[in-house]
Amino acid sequence: MPTGRLEHANISVTDPDRSAALLKELLGWHERWSGPSMNNGRTIHVGGEDNYVSLYSSDIVAGDYRKGQPLNHIAFMVDDLDVAEEVVVKHGLEPFSHGKYEPGPRTFYFFDWDGIEFEVVSYE
Repeated sequence: MPTGRLEHANISVTDPDRSAALLKELLGWHERWSGPSMNNGRTIHVGGEDNYVSLYSSDIVAGDYRKGQPLNHIAFMVDDLDVAEEVVVKHGLEPFSHGKYEPGPRTFYFFDWDGIEFEVVSYE
């Protein structure tokens, strides 16, 4: 049976530079690539060595997404949830729905400027 892992997710955002700055500070990631892309757009790949998020924008990207259409959320794991929350707030976003689940992770959620929901998880 094959094995696999998530290599990247490609999401549409209205301001890829703003989204990249958040993810770099929140997750300690770096810009892997940026350049022109389909439909006269622009894309920035932000991530680590083995995976990344592709942040795509063009004139047809309007933002203002609604939860669950088609994506419920993207979850990121961090080593310090409290510091991660400070970064989210520093970027002008509002954390909500703080929780602790079995087998032990603490979490919170936030919506970015385009209405995309993210979950931040820590097993610290």
